[in-house]
Amino acid sequence: MDTQDMPTPPVTKALLQKYNTAGPRYTSYPTAPVWQDSYNADVHEQVVRETNRLTQPNPHPLSIYAHLPFCEQRCLFCGCNVVITKQRDQAEKYLGYLFKEMETVAGWMDRSRPVVQFHWGGGTPTYLSEDQMERLFRFQTSLFTLAPHAEVAIEVDPRVTTLLQLDVLKELGFNRISLGVQDFNPQVQEAIHRVQPLDMTARTVEHCRKLGFEGLNFDLIYGLPHQTVESFEKSVQEVIALSPDRIALYSYAHVPWLSPHQNQIPEAALPETETKFRILQTALTLLTEAGYLYIGMDHFAKPQDELGQALQTGALHRNFMGYTVQQGHLPSDLYGFGVSAISGLQGHFAQNWRKLSQYYEALDENRIPVMRGYVLSDEDRLRQQVILGILCQGRIDYGQLNERFGIDFKTHFADALTQLAQMAQDGLVELQETGISVTPVGRMFSRNIAMPFDAYLSKMGGDKPTFSKTV
Repeated sequence: MDTQDMPTPPVTKALLQKYNTAGPRYTSYPTAPVWQDSYNADVHEQVVRETNRLTQPNPHPLSIYAHLPFCEQRCLFCGCNVVITKQRDQAEKYLGYLFKEMETVAGWMDRSRPVVQFHWGGGTPTYLSEDQMERLFRFQTSLFTLAPHAEVAIEVDPRVTTLLQLDVLKELGFNRISLGVQDFNPQVQEAIHRVQPLDMTARTVEHCRKLGFEGLNFDLIYGLPHQTVESFEKSVQEVIALSPDRIALYSYAHVPWLSPHQNQIPEAALPETETKFRILQTALTLLTEAGYLYIGMDHFAKPQDELGQALQTGALHRNFMGYTVQQGHLPSDLYGFGVSAISGLQGHFAQNWRKLSQYYEALDENRIPVMRGYVLSDEDRLRQQVILGILCQGRIDYGQLNERFGIDFKTHFADALTQLAQMAQDGLVELQETGISVTPVGRMFSRNIAMPFDAYLSKMGGDKPTFSKTV
């Protein structure tokens, strides 16, 4: 049996105490706190124009993300950039600005490049009316060319998503639905202000299957208030019975200094660290026994799912949308549109303004709404590849990196390898003559294994941690 399919061995309390530290999720390297204000709208325009010119005459694919931030009410666990309002006219105003941003950027692009990944996130994208969803989709697909087998995905909240909206989404061409579930336990749902009974989610799932959506994703969260090993085990079993194609199992990050609304969650109601980890281990065991592949960090997929296949073929990639499938020999450029959205273009990162007022102000002044960004150095690119290798493939091949970057890996990363030697003694990695392999138990701590290769981590200070705990 391949190590990717093996259940994770039990983790000792001592190992958990040693490695459950604050660390990045590495949806990018370098991580966002390192990005610079000097990367502005003018710089990003030049980057967009140049990266599109460089992809010709064989343009590689695109990923397109639109951030739709509106929600009617706030879920207390949420750390996303959302706008809470019941004033539906706000969505219409936002769409006008979103159209302007997309049209401007598309004017600098090679619009023949195929879009292989198309995603609406939030917020609650189905906050939009059926007419608004149709107008947004038609506008985007008039600007960009969807590949024949593109993944066209949307995040939905079963509490507010109507069956008619699902009908419209299917008719437009969406083929993957991502449902926020979090936990089916009523006490937990009450505590996080997200009451969503099992039958409500099941009804949404049933209609999605009736319509013929090709992919169904569930988001779960462990470490929420009042969760126990037994209660979450029941929720996971109920999820398995609904049989989604992919499952994201996120760790709740209690960071009230970053998300003040989390102060409404009493810390005494949160499971202790050891209990939280047992909840994770139980969920992992149940999911792998049910046939799901452990993709890495927080993702599971059925073997026949595209992510499951990518894991086996080495085509797995990671970006701001989590684990994705790399198309061909290069990962796709990601263009993010909307408030707070992030783009990643061939060694360049850019993030839009996080406040609606600033997002609107920039577009009113005929500037794209870029707040900050970053241009990767050659050293950054090297370390990025090392970290992606750990998180996506679970291994590092010294020879490949030596040849590609003109280095001697063991010399270049001598300090990191010294730190990994301790992790090897603890059973997280195997240090071989030709490379590094992450063990089954080490995959639970893949963020920790990546951290010694992060050149910026030691420079981040402050009274409060910048990142959540790794487990």
